[in-house]
Amino acid sequence: MDVQEVKKLDAYLKKLFGNPRLRVVPRPKKDDSAEVYVGDEFIGVLFVDDEDDERSYNFQMAILGADLE
Repeated sequence: MDVQEVKKLDAYLKKLFGNPRLRVVPRPKKDDSAEVYVGDEFIGVLFVDDEDDERSYNFQMAILGADLE
């Protein structure tokens, strides 16, 4: 993911979820994914999917059982 792509994803997620505190940040040493934060809290990873010659993105977020208590 290049800087422009990260900026587009950042703007899209902020608009989609109505949350200006969402941030998409490039991952050091990785060019196929970016990290997603709400404020300073890491919430997940966005992965690039180039399957079938069509670019899409997968958002992966783990929810710990302890977080639900």
